[in-house]
Amino acid sequence: MQYPRIIAHRCGGALAPENTLAGLRIAARLGCRGVEFDAMLSADGVALLIHDETLERTTSGRGQVADTALAEMAGLDAGMRHHRAFAGEPAPTLEQALGVCRELGLWANVEIKPSAGRESETGRIVAGLASGFGNVLLSSFSRDALREAAIAAGHLPRALLVDSVADDWVRSVADTGADALHIAADLATPERVHALNVAAIPVACYTVNRRDTAAQLFAMGVCAVFTDRPDLWAPGEM
Repeated sequence: MQYPRIIAHRCGGALAPENTLAGLRIAARLGCRGVEFDAMLSADGVALLIHDETLERTTSGRGQVADTALAEMAGLDAGMRHHRAFAGEPAPTLEQALGVCRELGLWANVEIKPSAGRESETGRIVAGLASGFGNVLLSSFSRDALREAAIAAGHLPRALLVDSVADDWVRSVADTGADALHIAADLATPERVHALNVAAIPVACYTVNRRDTAAQLFAMGVCAVFTDRPDLWAPGEM
């Protein structure tokens, strides 16, 4: 499984409203080869790009994503809270985002981001939709979501996301049927990364916004970093 070295976090990092098509296009213009974004289900079971279970932080809406139907989501402004220049930018569906990735030639890490109680359903729907697109990796903190994704689209590579130190990372990756591990950058040590590499488990780190930190991680054997600042690297370095 080949990772781009530098992956734009939540579509375009800090340079665009997160989880939007505008972010994907900015990432591509910067020379990014890879992007990451979050997929959650609407009330009517449509996979949408949004990180939080609630709407307030990133959109003009209020309430729970899980209680909001696609038709209402389509009318929300997902750009204004980032900057008025992006006013009117919609919250896209996963299908729309993957279509733009295909158009722009972007590798995509789709993080399965289930709202509470919808882990298996979200894993199944997101993976089933992503299976029709090439150059996609699925990841999740939810092990149930990853297991369902493996059933729905076993041919797609999958990564387990973790946010704490564990002695059994290799076993955890195997138990979920994942192919790779995504960890917070401050959890990476030469010993931990080496052990995972020996087990042929690629390691990617989030969220890295300094070139020197990224260089240290690459020297350890990390294969990729997720960043809010893809503009810090030249196109040929990504």
